[in-house]
Amino acid sequence: MNAIDNDNRLIDFHTHILPGIDDGSRDLAETVRLLQEESQQNVDCVVATPHFYADRFSVEEFLTRRERSLKTVVKDLMPGAPKLYTGAEVYYFPGMGRAEKLPSLCIKGTDVILIEMPFVQWREDMLRDLRDVLSRQNLRIVLAHVERYPQFQKDQRIWREVMDLPLTIQINAGSFLKGRSRRKMCLELLQRQDRALLGSDCHNMSTRTPNLAKAREVIAKKSGRAMLEHIDRIAESLLEDATEIR
Repeated sequence: MNAIDNDNRLIDFHTHILPGIDDGSRDLAETVRLLQEESQQNVDCVVATPHFYADRFSVEEFLTRRERSLKTVVKDLMPGAPKLYTGAEVYYFPGMGRAEKLPSLCIKGTDVILIEMPFVQWREDMLRDLRDVLSRQNLRIVLAHVERYPQFQKDQRIWREVMDLPLTIQINAGSFLKGRSRRKMCLELLQRQDRALLGSDCHNMSTRTPNLAKAREVIAKKSGRAMLEHIDRIAESLLEDATEIR
């Protein structure tokens, strides 16, 4: 067993592998290649999280489009492919904490929702909405690619309050591979936040590819295998009740 192996399932928690639904995979052929690459990196589970924008589609329209895309994939899943789960990367919208259909966008079978925050200075109303998602909606939040937001947070107060919420942060694997300063920030986030996990945020096979394996090598070298095991336990606990798509 090497430094990036352990007894937990290896989960890619954030992907855009479903074909023709967002700016991710263009077609079924590319989806197949993405899944093959995930398999080669020993990924056991892939969560398909296409973008959801409340100002573009209703929840019903999104779910219909996702189901249509998913059906094209399921019928051609190769033997030994990673287990497939579906959710959404829900872009923040005002009032989301009170949106009654928000739970429909959770990872299927769970109360776990992946939320993408705006790339602007966060405001008090955004913090209030996240609190409502947690308390009023009683959902578990995974905050997408959290390392991409700090540069916009000139006023750190709300950032700190969001990071203190009982949520899980997701860090893009590629950010551990993008240079010393970005890698250092990601490693510090892993140390500071008790609940963190990885996702490739893969979109294609050219510029945004599956890359968990290389990121895990960096984490094992810099933070130790125990950190990887902790990350994997968090991810597995969030998928405990998820519905596998076959």
